Formats: sequence, C-alpha cells, structure tokens
Amino acid sequence: MKVAVMNGIGKMGFVEKDIPTPADDEVLVKLEYVGICGSDLHYYETGAIGDFVVEPPFVLGHEPGGTVVEVGKNVTHLKVGDRVALEPGKTCGHCEFCRKGEYNLCPDVIFFATPPVDGVFQEYVAHEAQLCFKLPENVSTLEGALIEPLAVGFHAANQGGAHAGQTAVVMGAGCIGLVSMMALRAEGVSKVYVVDVMQKRLDKALELGATGIINGSREDAVKAIEALTQGNGCDLVIETAGTEITTRQSIAVTKKGGTIVLVGYSKSGEMNLPMSDILNKELTLKSVFRYRHIYPMAIEAVAAGRVNLKGIVTNFFDFDDIQNAMDSSIRDKVNIVKAVVKIAE
Repeated sequence: MKVAVMNGIGKMGFVEKDIPTPADDEVLVKLEYVGICGSDLHYYETGAIGDFVVEPPFVLGHEPGGTVVEVGKNVTHLKVGDRVALEPGKTCGHCEFCRKGEYNLCPDVIFFATPPVDGVFQEYVAHEAQLCFKLPENVSTLEGALIEPLAVGFHAANQGGAHAGQTAVVMGAGCIGLVSMMALRAEGVSKVYVVDVMQKRLDKALELGATGIINGSREDAVKAIEALTQGNGCDLVIETAGTEITTRQSIAVTKKGGTIVLVGYSKSGEMNLPMSDILNKELTLKSVFRYRHIYPMAIEAVAAGRVNLKGIVTNFFDFDDIQNAMDSSIRDKVNIVKAVVKIAE
C-alpha cells in the first residue's frame, strides 16, 4: 500500500508498505478520507507539539473514515463492507482513568499521529474493532472521517453543561470552533455567537447555524457581546483559538457564575490572566483533552441531520497531492477552513 510520510519539516513523500493483517480483535479498513487536523499542520510546520517530537519518517493523519475489507476472527459486530468511523486512540483499559471511564486521560494511550505512533495518511489500516463505529446508511465515509473533530466539539459542549435556554459564545471559527458551535446547537443551546478575525470563517459559521458573528478585527468583541446580551454577558464560552487575548475576552464576556471551556492550545503554553475577575465572578473553568464516549452520540447527531458535517469542508486534495495539501493548509488559512485528503473513493 502507499503511505505518505513526513520526511522532515515541510517535506512530504511516499513509501510502500505491506498491507497490515488484522489481529483477532481488529478489522482491516480501506481508508477513503482522512481530514487534515491543526495538530498535523503544527507537526509539519515545527516538528513538535510540546514534548511530542517527530522523528522522520513519520506518518501524519488521525481523522479517518473508510470501509471494512477484512475482520479478525473474534469480531462479531462488524462485517466486510461496513463503512466506519475510526476513533484513533487505543487505551490501556486498566489504569485509574480507564477504570473511571475517563479513558481520554489514559497515560498509555496509543493515538494515531502522536509521536512515536504513526498516523493514517495511507491506504489501509488495521485497527481495534471496538474503536471502529459503523456508520448509518445516510452517513458517508467523508462524514465518518469528520466525526473525530466533531467529538471534540461535543466533549467541549458536555464539559460546559450545554443546555437549552443558554447564550453561548465560541471564540475561534476554525474547524474546532465550528464543530463546537454545531454541537452547542445540537444540544439545544438557544443562542450561539462566534468570534474570529477571519471573515470567511465567520461566514461559514453563519452558514452552519451560528446565531450571529463578530469580527474581532473590525469591532471590540467584548462590547459587541455585551450589546448582544443586553449587558448580561453569556452563560458559556468555548475558547478554541488558544490565544491570551481571546481567553481574556472569554473571562470578560462570561456572566457571574458562568462557565468557560478551554479547548485551544496556546503556542507558548502559558498565559497571564485576570484571576481577580475569575474569582469575583465565581467562574467555572473547564478544559478539554480529546474526548470520551462521544462517537455514537456524534454519529447519531449527523444521521439525524442536527449537524451538517460536510458543510465545514472547504477543500479536497487527492492523496497524490499530499505535499500541496499540507503546504496550502498552512499558507492559505484565510480561505482553507477544513481540508480533507481523498485516499480512495
């Protein structure tokens, strides 16, 4: 099979590898679509995220959808021909976090495209069958690939206790901001406003169901939200931009007793924040690391038409064009909100 590898910072290439043989509890999946995630781009551009350092050649990609072509002998819930979304992290199953059901915090997780574990910019992958979720007839493998980022959005909404009657703000209209906005709407949040500095991304947010948009490069986002909420502030903020400015704005616009969910990673890993404001308002700060127990919920939301996953995709690239796909996604962030690589059709 053909495998795309990162040979160095800003350098992609291809190698041939044997098609894997699934173990007894695995299935072999022919991949059709793999989304390009912000973490893929960060590894490609800098070679590392925190303590996770790429040692080339390395395979990126952790947002896959495809079709089962072979099943292990112990697998009973999937068959050849089933279309699936693949949850990319295999956990140990016995640590304190796994036992509590908080498996996304497992310290020994094996997660696609997180060094030293290779990702899935390739034609086939053998994966644990319990982490392959069958897609309903009306959900495509393209949408299956995008269940992974949508799961982050639903986890963020759940962490924030999203519910009907609330007014929420999403900071950032990139892929994770958009799926967070759609997850909030799917969970019944009454009003969801989105803040960004790129107008095309804001237009996409409006297209996908945002109540309103605020361009922070053209107006004061805090004052705009105060006006939209009649000075009351919002109940919930999901911060996906990962900047100190937007985090400070989140604190400013959240009403007393409200909740802020931190999703975006800052480039430096550190921020200076007005702690007195957090204390005076008695704000609740939650954070997100990936997701847990979300895939079935996310797939059902797409199948029921509550989330328009296809709508977030702005660009498709052929597998053979992977170098251009990565370069363009970095160079043209103004226009490319979400890019997907077509492995096969």
